[in-house]
Amino acid sequence: MQCNLPHKEGVSPSYLNLPKGSWETILDFLIERFPHIDASVWHYRLSSGGVLMQSGQSYRPDTPYKGGQRLYYYRQLDNEAVVPFKEKILYQDEYLIAVDKPHFLSVVPAGKYLQQTLLVRLKRALQLDTISPMHRIDRETAGVVLFSKQVEIRGMYQKMFQNHQMHKTYEAIAPTLHGLQYPHVHRSRIVKSTPFFCMQEVSGEANSETKIELMETQGKLSRYCLKPMTGKQHQLRVHLSALGQGILNDPFYPEVLPEKPQGNFDNPLQLLAKSIAFTDPITHKEHYFESQHQLKFPCSTQ
Repeated sequence: MQCNLPHKEGVSPSYLNLPKGSWETILDFLIERFPHIDASVWHYRLSSGGVLMQSGQSYRPDTPYKGGQRLYYYRQLDNEAVVPFKEKILYQDEYLIAVDKPHFLSVVPAGKYLQQTLLVRLKRALQLDTISPMHRIDRETAGVVLFSKQVEIRGMYQKMFQNHQMHKTYEAIAPTLHGLQYPHVHRSRIVKSTPFFCMQEVSGEANSETKIELMETQGKLSRYCLKPMTGKQHQLRVHLSALGQGILNDPFYPEVLPEKPQGNFDNPLQLLAKSIAFTDPITHKEHYFESQHQLKFPCSTQ
């Protein structure tokens, strides 16, 4: 079922399929379905036209409940912390956008991040509903991210990621790894771990591969060039941690640290999606995009 509803402030509508049930009104259903949201919030959203049918017609608080329909609403977050760093558009044409993402900015809305995400910022700035990411990098990671402008052609670019036709280079700062010969290729099997947002290496056939090159060393820290041959979640972070040295300021590896208070932007993860190169599948143009961000060694590395 295609949704033709517009975005609001860069946010696309979320939807909910209404099950069969005996609720008297749509308000009764929403209050029971979302117990963590105060009833007065749903009453306000319904009264102000913030909950919609597929046709675009608004539900009201006293609209009789009817299962089998699809309900649309615009997600809202109270007291969302502003990320004080700006993204930079490196390139755009009628098909794609290359963006230089700062640290601490999520690529897409999730959890407690909505307006302060790269996708919503781009939709709002360019007034274009059809923007979607071709791939993602972690909120903690800075660097190049590609977006498609048209839904119809997004799959063409994503297929290139799957077929390893997108050549990505990362940089990272971590404690110096001793006893390795460079370039070093690390292969392992990566699977889900606990907590749910982490990954781990296990025995078995390798499903991940990273080429690691040493760029420079200052005191006890080194800058590495990382070239992922595969695209597993947290792959680079897991691989460096498995080699014995987690990336500087990594809150997840080798151990999960207490979550920072919202609005704390100190000590960014020293991981950067430095560049991406590929042949455009539509225009056949040779693209090369490079981040303007620079990782920094601490003032004292001794």
